[in-house]
Amino acid sequence: MPGYPTTEGDLNVPYGQLLADVTSIFLRAGMNSADAALLAESLAIADLRGVHSHGVLRVPEYVAKLTTGGVDACGRPRIEREFGAALVVDAANAMGAVACAFAMRECIERAARFGLAAAAIHNSNHCGALFHAAMLALPHDQIGIVTTNALPTMAPYGGRDKILGINPLAMAVPAHEEPPMVLDAAFSASSHGKIRIYQQKGLPIPEGWAFDADGAPTTDAAAAIDGLLQPIGGFKGTGLSIMMGVLASLLSGAAFGTELGNMMEGPKPGRDGQFVMALHVSAFEDPAAFKLRVDGIVRQIRHSRPAPGFERCYAPGELEHILEIQYRREGIPLNAVTRAGLNRL
Repeated sequence: MPGYPTTEGDLNVPYGQLLADVTSIFLRAGMNSADAALLAESLAIADLRGVHSHGVLRVPEYVAKLTTGGVDACGRPRIEREFGAALVVDAANAMGAVACAFAMRECIERAARFGLAAAAIHNSNHCGALFHAAMLALPHDQIGIVTTNALPTMAPYGGRDKILGINPLAMAVPAHEEPPMVLDAAFSASSHGKIRIYQQKGLPIPEGWAFDADGAPTTDAAAAIDGLLQPIGGFKGTGLSIMMGVLASLLSGAAFGTELGNMMEGPKPGRDGQFVMALHVSAFEDPAAFKLRVDGIVRQIRHSRPAPGFERCYAPGELEHILEIQYRREGIPLNAVTRAGLNRL
């Protein structure tokens, strides 16, 4: 669920101003204008859609990666291997958002010819909110799918060792009149970044999100950061994270689990991997008919009867779409810690 409780000290910032400020920061960090704008957009649009865990709170750590952390601010992704509509992309140690956008655009072009295309990415870095790359497929009447590896923050089901990443999955599906259906979710109850937001605001996290370092459930944000994230659905969540890691890491030779690094020291530069896919709807079904049926699904979900304690039901991505409309009008609420990080830079 996007958004966070409003706290004293939050300040609404216009999206255009935020995008321009962050772009200028990345330019000063050595990126070219196109990549700086793309990376800034990938973060600012996450805040715009209420996903603050992957928004501009990450700018200070991204600047550190680009300037002193071993990431190549000028890295140019390239196709390393091509077998029909299957690609291996060398990200050239660029930021992951740059690599994912490059790979998705290549897949979109090939999916228009072959019906679908997929790319395994290596020599990459943190890629932020996956929906940014997945949604690139929507204007082309294509379905975008993206997954990535992640630093280990979970234990295998029944264990206590922090050896698995939450390895999220994003999927964007075009609609006709309704907003597109967009899912971007990790296989943990929460992301590490979301818990950081709660810690910044001095708020307890919801029950069921995390364990402390001893494996006991906790609602203390600081204890959760030092501890373990809880998987969704027990063994199903850890199983899905492992399988996403296979796609994002093993197909391209990128790092899996502890090979990537740890939360104390951070990831090893150039060891991230991602996997992106584009499916052209016209290869399977008439796009107009398909998108009308997606509209029908969204409306059926919206008008289904809510359970006690709920106002209504939402299709994937609908809440984020509503927040985007609101925040474009009113500005994006940023907490004092996030603003202080931007101001320092």
